[in-house]
Amino acid sequence: MIALESVSKTYPGGHQALSDVSLEINDGETLALLGTSGCGKTTTLRLINRLIEASAGRISIGGRDIETLDPIELRRNIGYVVQEAGLFPHMTARLNVETVPRLLGWSPQRRSERSRELFALVGLDFTTLADRYPNQLSGGQRQRVGLARALAADPPVVLMDEPYGALDPITRRQLQTHFLDLKARLKKTMVLVTHDVEEALRLADTVAILVDGHVAEIGTPKGLRATESSLVNTFLRGGDA
Repeated sequence: MIALESVSKTYPGGHQALSDVSLEINDGETLALLGTSGCGKTTTLRLINRLIEASAGRISIGGRDIETLDPIELRRNIGYVVQEAGLFPHMTARLNVETVPRLLGWSPQRRSERSRELFALVGLDFTTLADRYPNQLSGGQRQRVGLARALAADPPVVLMDEPYGALDPITRRQLQTHFLDLKARLKKTMVLVTHDVEEALRLADTVAILVDGHVAEIGTPKGLRATESSLVNTFLRGGDA
C-alpha cells in the first residue's frame, strides 16, 4: 500500500533529516516508526501526506506516485491523528468529526449519521459529548474525537503522530487497548510515530527504528525482542527510545 524508495529530506540550511530511507507498509499493516527526538520519525510521516516534500526518492500509495496527486485530495484520503488531538477549538466535537465529510460535500444527514456512528466506534456517548467544545473534554476524550475525525471519510491510510504521548499512563493504556480493538476491526494501513518502545511493540505489526535519519533496524515485535543485540532490547534496558 505505501512504499518509500530511497527517500531523503534536506531542510533549508543543510540539515538532513532523512537519508536514503526505504520502507514498505502492506495493506492492513501497522508500522511503528520508533526512535529518539530528531531521528526523522515525524518527517517521514509528513512526507507521506505531503505536508512536506521529499528532497529525493519516491513515495507511492496504492502504486501511485504521490507527486502526481493533488496534495489536498491526497490528504483528504489519509486520516491524520496528532498528539493532544489537534482539534479545532472553536468547533464542537461533532463538528470536528464532520470536518472532512463537510469538505467532501456530504449531505447534512449523511454527516450526522457518520458522526453518530464514529462516536460509538471510538467509545464516546454522542448525546452527552457531541456538542461540547474541546476544552470541555478530557484528554482521553479529545484523543478519541481526534481519531474519529481521522476515520470520518473511511480513509484506507491513517497516520498517527505520538497520539498518546501527552496522556497520563492509565488513560494511555486504555486508549492503546482500544486502538488494538479498532485495528483488528477496521484493518486500516497505519503508520504510528512513537518514542515509547513498549507502545511500538504492543501496537505495531512491524517496527522500524530510526537513528539519525536512517532506518537502523526493522522487524516484527517478536523478532526484535528475540534478538539480544536488537536496539529494541537496548532501549528496553534503558527505558524509552
